[in-house]
Amino acid sequence: MSKLKLIIHREFIAKVRNKSFLIMTFLSPIFLVGMGALVYFLMKKNDEKVKEIVYVDNSELFTRDDFKDTKTIHYQDFTALGIEETKKKVEGGDYYGALIIPKQDSLEVLATAIEFYSKDSPGLSVMNSLETKIERKLRNEKLNDFGIDIEKINASKIQSNIKMFNFSGEESSKLINGLKIGVGLIAGYLLMLFVMIYGTSVMRSVIEEKTSRIVEIIVSSVKPFQLMLGKIIGNASAGLLQFLIWGILIFIITTVASSIFGIDMVEMQTAKLPAEQLEAAKQAVGIDKMQLIILEILRLPILKMFVLFIFYFLGGFMLYSSMFAAIGAAVDNETDTQQFMLPIMLPLILGVYVGFATVINEPHGSIAVLFSHIPFTSPIVMLMRVPFGVSWTELLISMTLLLVTFVFMVWLAAKIYRVGILMYGKKPSYKDLYKWLKYKG
Repeated sequence: MSKLKLIIHREFIAKVRNKSFLIMTFLSPIFLVGMGALVYFLMKKNDEKVKEIVYVDNSELFTRDDFKDTKTIHYQDFTALGIEETKKKVEGGDYYGALIIPKQDSLEVLATAIEFYSKDSPGLSVMNSLETKIERKLRNEKLNDFGIDIEKINASKIQSNIKMFNFSGEESSKLINGLKIGVGLIAGYLLMLFVMIYGTSVMRSVIEEKTSRIVEIIVSSVKPFQLMLGKIIGNASAGLLQFLIWGILIFIITTVASSIFGIDMVEMQTAKLPAEQLEAAKQAVGIDKMQLIILEILRLPILKMFVLFIFYFLGGFMLYSSMFAAIGAAVDNETDTQQFMLPIMLPLILGVYVGFATVINEPHGSIAVLFSHIPFTSPIVMLMRVPFGVSWTELLISMTLLLVTFVFMVWLAAKIYRVGILMYGKKPSYKDLYKWLKYKG
């Protein structure tokens, strides 16, 4: 055990002293927040520019009320100027574009005969806005032709907002479900990203020691299994430290954001109130949209999600890292690892795709449940499901399967590791790996 501790300590110190580790740990959160702020700022600046659109209505169907100005688009009626003169004026001026509405005998023909001219390709949002206005007007005209009262149809529209509860009385909503989806997807994607980053780090470390022949000296006093396990645990410890620092930074950022957006301790306490009292509390303190988002985040099972994230990170990382370590021991250089990487990467990628495809629409569906139990995909898919509420029975089954599979994979990887770590000069194949697995020396 003392030798294993030394290996873990050596790997941990080597990792945390690396410049890339320090940069990723402290600058990545700032960089991500800065990038998000920059994108938001650029979007706001882009929306500040008002687009001038002119229209020529030869159909005589549209009125000024059909082309009301918005915050980003202003409309001008150039019908009196004519089509050709309007095109010339738009082409030579600072206008965004010209909408040409010709005269047609039927509304069906008119719907496909309208044209839009601009110097550059128009934005998708602008065209969607124009098409919506046109479709709404032509639909109303069609209803008038049928003798249907438009005002009665508009008056009959009722917007439904179904309140969602579980049988314990906990309220849900579209906002809460959206936050659960976002948190789950981020957690699953982060796990996949870190398993790949730190797993390949273990593999490179093994290759480096093997090619420098240092490993020949190390294995003279340490068992290959201890060496492999020490590398895995040392890198996992560095990863957990990085997550801990990120958690502290996120807490600080959240605290600052709470003070900026006016969330005080009283409002935080309302997050723990029953559903019927929470709504009254929201009305009493006058919470705006941003405050409501922060408030709903506080209602998520944050502690449970954090503990399970740590467990699945360790379980998933150690499961995959054992395979990465075995590959690193089998080859002489990183180029030779490519043929073995695909079988390892596929379950990780599959877990992300399955999570995106199934958890968003049906977090408790049979496919999502199945893949949250399969050990090679459960660290990702289960983390995506946790915010939606997963029974402890399901969690215990998934966690037990992951632990058993991890122990089995470490045992298999150690058999490859102890033979491959001293093999040089030959590019290994899957047949060679199978022989090493059967080797009993």
